[in-house]
Amino acid sequence: MDKIFIRELALRCIIGIYPEERREKQDIVINVEMHVDLRKAGRSDDLNDTVDYKSIKKAILKLVENSGFQLIESLAEKIADIALANEKVQQVVVTIDKPGALRFAKASAVEITRKRS
Repeated sequence: MDKIFIRELALRCIIGIYPEERREKQDIVINVEMHVDLRKAGRSDDLNDTVDYKSIKKAILKLVENSGFQLIESLAEKIADIALANEKVQQVVVTIDKPGALRFAKASAVEITRKRS
């Protein structure tokens, strides 16, 4: 299956379970891998035959800017739902890194894979 990526979408949001995590926005980095059949778009050169990744990005931005999730797992699920709302996306892999979460570590992270049911 072909893939469309949104890589290293760096955003800030309130996320976490501890009071100190909920006082100020924290950095997160989102990666989205969408499994899509791109043959038709490759032949037609028409945006209607593919996934408009700009619209997916805008929906993710809106979600994150208005969010107050406690867990990055929950945020990842909602991002997967956004991608799978496009009928052309058959599977999505969402990775979220939280750079400031662990002392001495570059980041904590989750990765989920969801398929169209």
